Amino acid sequence: MTALHADSHADSQLVVRLKGGLGNQLFCYATARRLALKNGAQLLLDDVTGFKYDYLYRRQYALGAFHIPVRRATAWERQEPFGRLRRMRMRKISEALPLAQKRYILQKGVAFDEGLLSLVLQPGLTYFDGFGQSERYFSDIEDNLREDLRMRPPTDMANQNFARRIQEAPSVALHVRWFDAGTQPSVSNMSQAYYRSAVSHIEAHVAQPHFFIFSDDAQRAADMLAPVLQGREHSFVDINGASTDASKDLWLMSQCQHFVIGNSTFAWWAAWLGERKGRTQVLAPALNIDPKTNITAWGFPYLLPERWHTL
Repeated sequence: MTALHADSHADSQLVVRLKGGLGNQLFCYATARRLALKNGAQLLLDDVTGFKYDYLYRRQYALGAFHIPVRRATAWERQEPFGRLRRMRMRKISEALPLAQKRYILQKGVAFDEGLLSLVLQPGLTYFDGFGQSERYFSDIEDNLREDLRMRPPTDMANQNFARRIQEAPSVALHVRWFDAGTQPSVSNMSQAYYRSAVSHIEAHVAQPHFFIFSDDAQRAADMLAPVLQGREHSFVDINGASTDASKDLWLMSQCQHFVIGNSTFAWWAAWLGERKGRTQVLAPALNIDPKTNITAWGFPYLLPERWHTL
């Protein structure tokens, strides 16, 4: 990787607001990490305010399984007390300013913002509130990120035994994410046809693959995939179903040699962390999902690395 030139001031601080599930938190971190490195700035994690009012999903900070060399922000650094009012004031002031002068960088929507790549931070504290969902935001610090995002493996026997099975086989992680409760199917759910095409593609490129299926609803995934996987070597990975620590499944998925991902940032990161470039098959959905009308977004420009294969 090319060395990244630090352009700004050593007394700059960048506070990144983490939010969403594990996959989205990784995007937040990766994009902010690159912005901080480019500027020679200290990166700080706001691991509180992005979850404080998440009454629907009740998500929490989820990056504890990684070797992230960044400390958590203090209450003052994350604009507390009276955080909502103070951050709102920062946003309002920043809205009228050009990007280079903003103290509160709010990424609106999912579109790739090229301006973040060349942004020079000012001395003092800047707050970053965005998802950064593209490898282009951090591809030039890949070596740094892969070091930061080394995971602490689960120590329980169930996960260790499954890891051995994965490592001994021509393993394919196949991920199914559900965006509904099963009563009224969501248009965001991936179709059986997608997985049928992906399995056929894998079989054309990988000898005797063993499919390891990961899902937030293993039984429903089993019912949907039964015709696709009939007669093929496969295992459902449901040992962590009751765990609130999603990093266990992420670690197991990343041990696989190949990947069939759904429209999920969690699966995106499992594939990114586990791929061996030039040797790994990564298949991803080619569909487009508009975040304005759905609870998720997918297929927008630069979300998927060009080296991955879309179906």
